[in-house]
Amino acid sequence: MGMDFASARQKMVDNQIRTTDVTSHSVLKAFLTVERQKFVPATMAAVAYIDDDLEIAAASDGRPARYIMEPSPLAKLMQLAEVKKTDLVLEVGCGTGYAAALLSLLADSVVALESDEALANAATDTLSENGYDNVAVVTGELAAGYPSAAPYDVIFVNGAVEEVPTALTDQLRDGGRLVVVVGTGGAAQAHIFTRTGDDVSGRPVFNASVRLLPGFERKPEFVF
Repeated sequence: MGMDFASARQKMVDNQIRTTDVTSHSVLKAFLTVERQKFVPATMAAVAYIDDDLEIAAASDGRPARYIMEPSPLAKLMQLAEVKKTDLVLEVGCGTGYAAALLSLLADSVVALESDEALANAATDTLSENGYDNVAVVTGELAAGYPSAAPYDVIFVNGAVEEVPTALTDQLRDGGRLVVVVGTGGAAQAHIFTRTGDDVSGRPVFNASVRLLPGFERKPEFVF
């Protein structure tokens, strides 16, 4: 008999997400709806709902491995973003498309940006096969965002960064918000940045240790 993925998904929501102060009905419903096992390699389907990051692409050619973020911080970040059904969302670092599928249930439409062409192709196929028709997967440098579809109501960075490039905050609509984890290890914190006119202000909200996305490393500073 095959694994009961619906039961595993319910346990993920009850034991990993609700217990970490995620109370948004729409976010909880999205995590109950999207089938996480379809966004991981087939050999990992049985562990798709564990409380951990899941590797979706091995390190190669100097590029770091890529992961699907563990459910709890992912859900907390989505709750922080307060995505509305009228919002246009840019997701930065879509991987195989799991977070894009979740966001598609919260927003009007999602632009899912990925730098790895193989991952982008996998995301396109999986999202299409499962009816997530309001997501457009695009390829490009993550730190550059996707200005041709800007401005965005929400920019959701699906991973940690060492610094937030102005190229991303420049693509926010007036009143728009960017959600991202800044920093590494135990010192990392989830931040929300909000654009008001020409000004962008940010604040830390909670501690969150998640994997770094490639392309957001802090530039080395010269010391004289």
